[in-house]
Amino acid sequence: MNATDYCSFAEAWEERATIRTRPRRRVEDDQRLIYPLSRQPLVLSATFQRECPHQRDFALVQSLYKFIHDVVIFETEIVNHTASAIARGRFAPPYPFACRYDAMTVVVDEDYHALVAMDFMQQTIELTGIEPVALPSEIELSRAIPAALALLPEALHQAGELICVAIAENTLTNDVAAFARDESVKDSIKGLMADHLLDEGRHSTFWTRLVRIYWQSAPDPDKRLLAQMLPTFIERYLTNDIQKAFDLALIEHLHPAPSVRQALREEAQGLAFPINRQHPLLANILRFFQGSSILDSPCARDALAAYLP
Repeated sequence: MNATDYCSFAEAWEERATIRTRPRRRVEDDQRLIYPLSRQPLVLSATFQRECPHQRDFALVQSLYKFIHDVVIFETEIVNHTASAIARGRFAPPYPFACRYDAMTVVVDEDYHALVAMDFMQQTIELTGIEPVALPSEIELSRAIPAALALLPEALHQAGELICVAIAENTLTNDVAAFARDESVKDSIKGLMADHLLDEGRHSTFWTRLVRIYWQSAPDPDKRLLAQMLPTFIERYLTNDIQKAFDLALIEHLHPAPSVRQALREEAQGLAFPINRQHPLLANILRFFQGSSILDSPCARDALAAYLP
């Protein structure tokens, strides 16, 4: 694909974007979960279930707050930084108008997602009376992107950022899809995720196409440099250091006995997935590399050899 082959999704956005078509989601006061158990394995640990089962809802509400907070950071500080540069013609080389218009719809969508997430957090606070504990000021991407760009000459920073954001957007889409299918949570949460998924499916395709356009016209020396940053980005992106720190802080808010606190901390330390080809998010990342044509380049296959089947 080259830039002249790009076909805008503007009409689909007008007809189906959630900001155009969805009502406000209101949190139900029912007995269903506000956050999936599977997404907060701390509450499934043996010590938690034995010693703190009465704290389950508190832990899940706090996990929802962190998820919402992460969404706001991801969409307003990271995705929109790149999308806005493309929309305003400040990406080098510049994309044609159709790409820039679609990039602006991404900016609108992501700001709307952040607004809806903030509304949902406030509704949850009012419903439960549970205020959020201190939330992280950054997400994994806040660290992973700068670490990857530090390996590149400044002239390739925008291209590197584009690829990193595209990887994350393709990963997020599948993550949100799993959330939207969880039958244990409140209908409003599932609806919120389904709305988000409707837009993110379009976004993931958009980012893949933009990377494909860029990659197929990039000089080989640039491709080699960009390929070399990918393992560093993946390693930093797939860490759970920030989540682990949040879980450890959450344990303190449970006010357990010292022996229980220590057992919970030890269990929380063991919740990370090894960052290798078996990592559950890696298949989505490799699918993006294939769809964007990055894996067509020998330099990329060499750089990613540790993650390839």
